[in-house]
Amino acid sequence: MAPYPDSPAARDRWILDRRPDRNRLDPRLPYAYFVEEEPGPSGPVDVATIFLTNRECPWRCLMCDLWRNTLEESVPIGAVPAQIRHALEGMPGLVPGRSELKLYNAGSLFDRRAVPPEDDEEIARLASPFRRTIVECHPALVGRRCLEFQHRLGRPLEVAMGLETAHPEILERLNKRMTLDQFRRAASFLGEHGVGLRVFILVRPPWMTEDEGLEWAKRSLDFAFDCGAATCCLIPTRAGNGAMDALRATGEFSPPSLPSLEAALEYGLSLTAGRVFADLWEIEAISLCPVCADARVRRLREMNATQRIPESIPCAACRLPPSPPRSPCGGKSSV
Repeated sequence: MAPYPDSPAARDRWILDRRPDRNRLDPRLPYAYFVEEEPGPSGPVDVATIFLTNRECPWRCLMCDLWRNTLEESVPIGAVPAQIRHALEGMPGLVPGRSELKLYNAGSLFDRRAVPPEDDEEIARLASPFRRTIVECHPALVGRRCLEFQHRLGRPLEVAMGLETAHPEILERLNKRMTLDQFRRAASFLGEHGVGLRVFILVRPPWMTEDEGLEWAKRSLDFAFDCGAATCCLIPTRAGNGAMDALRATGEFSPPSLPSLEAALEYGLSLTAGRVFADLWEIEAISLCPVCADARVRRLREMNATQRIPESIPCAACRLPPSPPRSPCGGKSSV
């Protein structure tokens, strides 16, 4: 099996060569939408979450599987607002004035090839009844269009950016084409203009042992809050996109354990610097212990909902020492 390359262009090809098929989507429809709940200052808040269908992100991040629900071409003007209207009509019990809106598009809302700028005014009009709108964006695309959207919205705007990890060497190998300094500059730009910041953090990306994965999740939380994050989301790194499966086969990647995700969330909450959530999407993939997995998932859900740390769950059966994967430098990982 060909090793993971050193150059960005070669990495792009390596990642693309290992992809399974993408899903077939209708550009007139969002590929998913639902109402979820997040804790707010005065109690739980309903969040209308809409996953928009649009052209794939131009970056080829090693760990990303979101491209499976994207298109290979740009959507026509008017398609994205139509998707939002369709989703909102499918959530009839929602009260926008007491709810928030999350518009995720497997990339960047401010990528002109994904979402035509001509649609920004109508998107903002549809979002304006909500208390807050959350969108996602790569740090490289945070700029004037974001501020213009904020002005049109006339309500609080929060931009979610993927930090992934504060480990500079691992971040470079993830092929995100971003440095920690670039992330910090984008975060500062948002803060200077009154735009909220939400940060995505990977728990145990490739080339980390279990202990290193937890340690760098903690350091990444520190970095994110130092950059002004109001909310952090901890994502257990998973296989399934082809590239990550290839690294798993060579011992360069293993998903985190459920106790590690739990410990990372506990640490984030203990900082009391902002809201911290654990992403529980496909959580069953790391819920391996037959003794305590169900109780741990319930505990994670409780921490997400209350932002408090409940009593811990001891279990000797699932705390076995993991075998270390190969480090990016060929030796001991540089934590």
